[in-house]
Amino acid sequence: MINESLTITNKTKGKLPSLPFAQMKDAVMGKNYELSLVFIGERCSRKFNNTYRQKDKPTNILSFTLDKKSGEIFITPAKARREAKSFDRTYDNFIAFLFIHGLMHLKGMDHGSTMEKAEEKIRVQFGV
Repeated sequence: MINESLTITNKTKGKLPSLPFAQMKDAVMGKNYELSLVFIGERCSRKFNNTYRQKDKPTNILSFTLDKKSGEIFITPAKARREAKSFDRTYDNFIAFLFIHGLMHLKGMDHGSTMEKAEEKIRVQFGV
C-alpha cells in the first residue's frame, strides 16, 4: 500500500488490519514526512531489538528516525496479537495504538506525561 509519503510493507504471512495509517501519520508528522511502515516476524524483531537496543527478545514496535523528514516503523503483529488483551484492546486497536506510539517517538518524544497527552489527543481523533 503506497501513497506519496507512506509505504506499507508486510513481511509476514498474516493479514494486516485496515486502519487509516496515512491519516494518522499525517496528523502527527505532517503530509511531507516520508514514512516506511513494515510488519515483521518475531525473528526479525528480535534481531533488530538486539542490534539497536541490546535486548535479546522480540518487541511489538521499533521506530527509527532517518532524518528530519523521514523515518521507519517496524511492528511485530504476532507479538501485538498476544499483548492486545493485556492492554484491554482488540488486535486492530492495539496495532493503531502502537503505530501512534511509534509516531510520537519519531517526533522526538520520550516516555512520560507529555507523550501520553499527545498520544491521547491522536487516539481520540481516530477512535483508538
